[in-house]
Amino acid sequence: MNRRQFLKNSVALAGAAAAASLAAPAGEDIRTGIIGTGNRGGHLWRSLVNLDGVKMVAACDLKADRLDKALSVASRDNPTGYSDYRKLLERKDIDAVFIATPCDLHVEMAIAALQAGKHVYCEKPRGITPESIARLLKVARSSKTVLQVGQQMRYGPQLRETIAKIHEGVAGKIIMVKAQRHAGNDLDHDGPSADWFFDAKRSGDVIVEMAVHNLDVCNWAINCRPERAAGFGGVGMWVNEPPGRTSMDGYTLSYEYVNGVKMSFTQVFFHPRGLPGNGQYFYVYGTKGAVDVSGARFYPMGRGEPQVLSTAQRLGGEPQLQAFYDCIRNGAKPVANVNIAAVAALTVACRQGHAQQ
Repeated sequence: MNRRQFLKNSVALAGAAAAASLAAPAGEDIRTGIIGTGNRGGHLWRSLVNLDGVKMVAACDLKADRLDKALSVASRDNPTGYSDYRKLLERKDIDAVFIATPCDLHVEMAIAALQAGKHVYCEKPRGITPESIARLLKVARSSKTVLQVGQQMRYGPQLRETIAKIHEGVAGKIIMVKAQRHAGNDLDHDGPSADWFFDAKRSGDVIVEMAVHNLDVCNWAINCRPERAAGFGGVGMWVNEPPGRTSMDGYTLSYEYVNGVKMSFTQVFFHPRGLPGNGQYFYVYGTKGAVDVSGARFYPMGRGEPQVLSTAQRLGGEPQLQAFYDCIRNGAKPVANVNIAAVAALTVACRQGHAQQ
């Protein structure tokens, strides 16, 4: 099965998994463990400690300093530390597991956690190759526990209201989308993720590790999936920095969707902060005008005044975490479910090389 066929069929493959999830007993703490306590995992762990009805019972990391810090943060619950994630999954008293490890480990660990009967919150992306995503989908289809993926932009009130207005037709028929993710500097070359982030075989490259959020929003706004894609990228500014780097620092992509919508996306790490246009945005163009999705405003064709589409706050805090536990308690399907996450991952899971197709 080629990539295009698999992307087309992923909707059908994923449908039954979350719908059959098991609800947790009412009033009981949901005993939780985490695999990966680095930058993202440490942030999640600190947020989880503050949630009612959640007990932090175990943490796993290969790096002792990170693990010790996580155990200290949750000292109230006296969690146990592990260096082998399989030992954590063997515990029968753990109900839910968070996975916040490098991208190349997500599929392996999520499959192991589902097969161990755990509810799973796995950070994005779902996988970095179509083949690995297919393996996880196969397991998820037969699982009775919740699998939620960290496409947290799906939980932002402002985005949800704005995209709902797009789907209702505020801009007319959607014909094109322009989006970007621009930064004024590269990631820290000596930072906590430097040992894997710049290795494209581990991160899937920056399009997978980072832009999976942005391209998922584009899929969501267009309300469809891509059919064809082409693009070019490479390392222009940060050549061999850090040494051995194989991930890009800039690229351009073009997509054509099944419904005919065209989409253009760029990501760079050398956009000067003083130059207009830095940051992230999504512009959705329709027959009646255009929507600035990040700004929650509709701009009509002609001389009409802009219209505010949402006064809700942008994504604040970690609402997706509470939503995960709500799904465990009531047996509901997550917003960022296996189907959405698979299509998002397949949208970005290009083969490596200077020319991406």
